[in-house]
Amino acid sequence: MRSLICCQCFFILTSLVLSSCGSRNNRVGAAPPPPVSVNVYTVEEGNASFFEPFPGTVAALNEVQIRPQVGGYITGIYFKDGQRVKQGQELYSIDQQQYKGAYDQAMANLNVAKANLARAQQDADRYTELARQDAIAKQTLDHALADLESSKMQVEAAKANVRAVQTNLKYAEIVAPFDGTIGISQVKIGGAVSPGTTLLNTISSDDPVAVDFAVDEKRISRFEQLQKMGTNPKDSTFTLQLPDGSIYPYPGIISVIDRAVDPLTGTIKVRTIFRNPGRNLKAGMNCNLKVRSNRAVNMVMIPYRTVVEQMGEYYVYVVGDSSKVAQRKLALGTRIEDKVIVNDGLHSGEKIVIDGIQKLRDGARVQIGEK
Repeated sequence: MRSLICCQCFFILTSLVLSSCGSRNNRVGAAPPPPVSVNVYTVEEGNASFFEPFPGTVAALNEVQIRPQVGGYITGIYFKDGQRVKQGQELYSIDQQQYKGAYDQAMANLNVAKANLARAQQDADRYTELARQDAIAKQTLDHALADLESSKMQVEAAKANVRAVQTNLKYAEIVAPFDGTIGISQVKIGGAVSPGTTLLNTISSDDPVAVDFAVDEKRISRFEQLQKMGTNPKDSTFTLQLPDGSIYPYPGIISVIDRAVDPLTGTIKVRTIFRNPGRNLKAGMNCNLKVRSNRAVNMVMIPYRTVVEQMGEYYVYVVGDSSKVAQRKLALGTRIEDKVIVNDGLHSGEKIVIDGIQKLRDGARVQIGEK
């Protein structure tokens, strides 16, 4: 019985070994995988006329924070928050009682000084005449002339004091320094303010406005040329895309290119100017400034869906003569709708995979269809 069991075990082991050997032989002799069916795109050059976007920020050409130059309590606010104001328009008033009192006192002191000057002048004139007649001592005349000079200085000092308190009285009424839009008041009637520290409000000019954006230092010369060219109102080089995606109806022009490059970012600030009659552009608004490309040369452009991104680098699959694909690294430029400019890595006439990319690897065989 034991002999029969051993024979059966030997037979099973032998069958398993033979089966394993047969499977290994089948794998070694297996046919290669079939080619991947793909569609290809033939690379061509085209005229790259497009708008290049730059993140921009709307800024007021003129903006000032309104702070009091004298202290006291707010007694009047003469505008509505957010309204347009004119240069010289009264905005706030500060309690003027103490400043009026100081002004009245200064004027009284000035009048006293003028009266003393008139008396000193009379004394000096009288003593001068007597001195000619040798009727008084010379010392008396000298004292009279000294008193006259002292009185003149006192008058000048009194006048300076009047101007000082008059300035304080003037500063108790705060007016708009230029035409613009005023913000929300930071103080209320009755609130105490301190000179130079309390922020009352902010006024900014609103037509025209600036849009600032950063440009790489390598492209400074291009924007200097654009600044010299100016703009055509019917076909502007500079257009603005608002945060809601709409296109701003007025074109812009370059106003200023900053004096220096930021060494941390390698960029320079460029300022453009836009009309703003409807006050639609608000200071601090983020938008996209679109700059029309002025390059008339043909450039390689491919569908963006042919591009594979791997760890921040971009590739396409290029089909070779042996129907095998090779992964090739690209240097991409500006994206234009569903296409992208290739700055380096491809040449006109080459074929790249446009459909079936997800099934490919470097060196894979493909079955080509045209698209």
